[in-house]
Amino acid sequence: MNIIHHGAKDGVTGSCHQLNTDEGKLLIDCGLFQGDESKPLNVDFPVKDIDALLITHTHIDHIGRIPWLLAAGFRAPIYCTEATAQLMPMMLDDGLRLQLGMKTRQRKRVLNLIRSLIRPIKYDTWTDIKRASTSSTQIASSKSSASDPITSTIASIRFQPAGHILGSSYIEVALPNAERVVFSGDLGPSNTPLLPDPISPERADVLVIESTYGDKTHESIASRAERLKALINRSLEDGGVIIIPAFSVGRTQEFLFDIENLLATSLTDDEKRTWSTIPVILDSPMATKVTEQYRAFKSLWSQEAKTTLDSGRHPLAFDQCITINTHRDHIGLVNRLKQTGEPAIVIAASGMCNGGRVLNYLKALLPDKRTDVILAGYQARGTLGRNIQRGDKHVNIDGENIAINAHIHTMSGYSAHADRDDLLTFIEGIKQKPKEIRIVHGDKKAQEALGEAIEERGLAEKTVLAVKV
Repeated sequence: MNIIHHGAKDGVTGSCHQLNTDEGKLLIDCGLFQGDESKPLNVDFPVKDIDALLITHTHIDHIGRIPWLLAAGFRAPIYCTEATAQLMPMMLDDGLRLQLGMKTRQRKRVLNLIRSLIRPIKYDTWTDIKRASTSSTQIASSKSSASDPITSTIASIRFQPAGHILGSSYIEVALPNAERVVFSGDLGPSNTPLLPDPISPERADVLVIESTYGDKTHESIASRAERLKALINRSLEDGGVIIIPAFSVGRTQEFLFDIENLLATSLTDDEKRTWSTIPVILDSPMATKVTEQYRAFKSLWSQEAKTTLDSGRHPLAFDQCITINTHRDHIGLVNRLKQTGEPAIVIAASGMCNGGRVLNYLKALLPDKRTDVILAGYQARGTLGRNIQRGDKHVNIDGENIAINAHIHTMSGYSAHADRDDLLTFIEGIKQKPKEIRIVHGDKKAQEALGEAIEERGLAEKTVLAVKV
């Protein structure tokens, strides 16, 4: 058995890992490279002998190159969770439109092919993968039990909740030789209010783990809403717009959840009067569609979120939340906010400010000292978000030099990624110490810091940094 890293080897984008065994070959994720890590979209490795593609979740840096995988000749099954199966075509449709300018009919052909290959699997269910035939791989599922699964040809796989975004998973791969390989995908932080925490696997002879924040700890999840409340109160004193660049899947829903909770439970009478007039604007057609899927998959929410629903509240669809759909309405709103300076909270994609409608808000409102920008999550090297976060006084947007007079805030408590402590807790929870841990999906500094912490605690017999492979 050996593992090849086709992406997320020396950075946090382009996730793509290949597991080779005597029985067959599995690909885990096939994501887009972003920021300074950007590379040609074509797939530069053989794909026709790959027996299956396993998807951990639907962020574009984990699924964005699937259309190019198909163009290279891939026709094997694509395994993922049920929620991921619903979100994936939606996310890829948006990518094909933005990246390639494909018309509706062209995108439909690509997406129909992808849908025909998708095999949705329930969480916590072992699924045997047999060698792919010319038509499709045959599968057989059996309910999880305490004993190891018996595989027939290539491997048996199981998806477990990763707590990162809706439908996200880490993947257990049980090989015929009794080895167990686990791919973490992106793990979520602990104690988030919307999704349950990931629970460590019982076994992982080889663990391939992300390290996005392998060298950092986040601010407390418990205190993030209070900090958000303080930022909103300060902004309301000055007037102006609060811009929150947010990924359509995950962070958008976390912000909506916390804002609704503040409105419902945490305001004084004076604050209620002030906040009652501020619109919470969701300006992302994709995020609106994704939020509908979050509501459809309420069974995957945390107990705290389910309790909120049971009390009669609607944390992702409250009265002050206004959705903007058409491009015309979007441009009209941007111009209005620029001219009036009236207070508003705007949540728009993309999370790293490297595309999407948030660019028009930033272009119009960054020069205004009344504007607040909240960056809530990792900003990859080479993205506009990273340039804003590091304190640049001017940035280039659509070829224009834009001055930054706005207040810039970073809130790590809204990161959808586990931090250093969460990652170590996940590893420590594995009852049988891994023989090998491979550290991927992180800058060199983050990989090295996590590797050192693993070795200091004696959590694995061997630690390998992908950046040095």
